[in-house]
Amino acid sequence: MARSPYQKLERRAFWKTGVEARASFAASGLFRPRFAIDAQTRVATAGSCFAQHVGRALRAAGVQVIDAEPVPDFVPDAIARDHGYRLFSARHGNIYTAAHLAQLAREVWDGFQPAEGVWPLGPRFVDSQRPSVEPGGHASEAEVVWHRQRHLGCIRKAWEAADVFVFTFGLTEAFLHRASATVYPMAPGVLGGAYDPDRHMFHNYTVAETVAAFRDFMALARAVNPALRFLVTVSPVPLAATASGDHVEVATIRSKAILRAACDEIVQEDEGVDYFPSYEIVTSQSARGRFFADNLRDVTEEGVATVMATLRAAYGLEGTAAVDSAATERARAREQAQDRAEDAAFDLRCEEALLNRFAGPAEAG
Repeated sequence: MARSPYQKLERRAFWKTGVEARASFAASGLFRPRFAIDAQTRVATAGSCFAQHVGRALRAAGVQVIDAEPVPDFVPDAIARDHGYRLFSARHGNIYTAAHLAQLAREVWDGFQPAEGVWPLGPRFVDSQRPSVEPGGHASEAEVVWHRQRHLGCIRKAWEAADVFVFTFGLTEAFLHRASATVYPMAPGVLGGAYDPDRHMFHNYTVAETVAAFRDFMALARAVNPALRFLVTVSPVPLAATASGDHVEVATIRSKAILRAACDEIVQEDEGVDYFPSYEIVTSQSARGRFFADNLRDVTEEGVATVMATLRAAYGLEGTAAVDSAATERARAREQAQDRAEDAAFDLRCEEALLNRFAGPAEAG
């Protein structure tokens, strides 16, 4: 046989041996970390809904996941999470786009002031940059501003103390304030405020824009925390709705492709950034769709558990052993899901799902 550059490649490099004959995700070498995460690592988390799972899995494995904006222990989890606590390292709610993350960093360290920082919610008021964290709203605009300033200090504390920052890219679609380009996590009118096409605009970020925004965030963060490393991933959860004009399924594939390409570009150019393939695990052909619930959007408990077991195994956390077969992996995943009921997909605080209330009746079309 003639010499070929493929002759000495590992089994993981070939579909036949790396996927078709794969015994388990954890044992397949799907993810080989660039840097260690262990019990001494201080981790800050942020991102889309799926990022909530990552923080919980690392915390359960004994990693020091930072919570710089805690709520007293006696507050029940359901109530705490409904108010934005115990989800991420600070009470900022879901951050769906890299542009919103970079903007938040500018607000924390450069004094950026978002336009329309306070939105009305009936007779009360909410923070436009995290409208879901106070479901009943605040009594006054001044109260929102006071809480916002305190919150920014908590974010600063978390990000400056971290060794690793974990971010899950969720969306490319966002609504902006036309005059200032202020990014909002949700469209005005969904959780406060009111949409006005003269003041607000829809924007769908490109690969270049996503990469540039995350680079901006890294530069600001490293200016105060030079040793900070980054673990990025892409949420496997499809869009709940799209304002792009495309079919929501087409819009989802566009969004995920852009986010995955952006992550690759960021990782290729910076040794201090690593990519974990949660998107690839959940959507893998070898999963045969079993990691999605009946609505074809929510990730099942087994899917979440498989992703997190693979993450822990790669870092050697909890003494996680590689499983021997797909059947063993599924059994382990079900057991882990039962042991960690809070990691169930339905337990996520995901305000994007609220967009379904605008969909109307579930008719074919």
